[in-house]
Amino acid sequence: MRLLVKGAGIAGLTAAFELAARGAAVTVVEARHGLGGNASWMAGGMLAPWCESESAEQPVLDLGRDAADWWDAVLPGHITRAGTLVLAMPRDTGELDRFASRTSDHRPVDEDEIALLEPDLAGRFRRGLFFPGEAHLDPRRAMAALHEKLAGNGVEFRFGVDARHMRGFDREIDCMGMASSDERLRGVRGEMLILRTLDISLSRPVRLLHPRLPLYLAPRANHHFMAGATMVESLSTEPVTVRAMMELLNAAYSVHPAFGEAAIVETGVGIRPAFSDNLPRVEAHGRTVAINGLYRHGFLLAPAMARRAADLVFDSDKPVEPADETDGQRRSA
Repeated sequence: MRLLVKGAGIAGLTAAFELAARGAAVTVVEARHGLGGNASWMAGGMLAPWCESESAEQPVLDLGRDAADWWDAVLPGHITRAGTLVLAMPRDTGELDRFASRTSDHRPVDEDEIALLEPDLAGRFRRGLFFPGEAHLDPRRAMAALHEKLAGNGVEFRFGVDARHMRGFDREIDCMGMASSDERLRGVRGEMLILRTLDISLSRPVRLLHPRLPLYLAPRANHHFMAGATMVESLSTEPVTVRAMMELLNAAYSVHPAFGEAAIVETGVGIRPAFSDNLPRVEAHGRTVAINGLYRHGFLLAPAMARRAADLVFDSDKPVEPADETDGQRRSA
């Protein structure tokens, strides 16, 4: 079976892997001239289903709880299983209690245990929550490694190509995110910073709760940290705003004053595709299977969505048939 995957973001790469693993001849086509520049490239890379359940629906937890295992099996050595540390300033401890009440699989930590988990944060926070089952990865390294693995296994990549000109495939898998033609999607703008400092080390993502702008700091290699991320209902791809930069930097400084002397290595903006309920969809429409609406959960949910798409393509008991156009609905997996 010859399959065309449209889009080389994280949805497209994971779909290509699952389809190729089941014996398909897969071609991935991407309008950009290489990896990067999309929402996946700007992601935090946190595999944190229990933390995300604070504001997400139950399916996000159900679909994402095995994501770290998938990534570990596909890209050994790229996953750090060190959990997530959630903190709040003394004036915001009510936010910590609220977060605890809406999540599970965590334990409270006091000042001493925070110091054991993150020695550079010793004496800065009195209380926190530790989610030991969570993990994280570097999205850019993971995408590059997955691309290399797929290419080495025979998946063809064509960059800088308009997918509309591709012909001769048995099925198409639309993983184009906001570039797809689905009018139900809305864009949620996320702004992020990459900081570099030699004065602090973190072993795991740290989330700082705040009533207005919760922050996460995700450690990267070579003393880099990603600080993110805003959520703005907007399709604007304009550079990071002054307000967003000030708020992210102030929050990072609140975690540790050393971030006040950090170098701002990069700023970035990504537009996350989302449906009205913020839940992802895998849908069949004619000879096309679409994966979309991963919202802020791309690396967390992409493996499960890729498996569902592969099931739709290969399961002979679920033939891919044209949807009923009268009500605009599509058959979902």
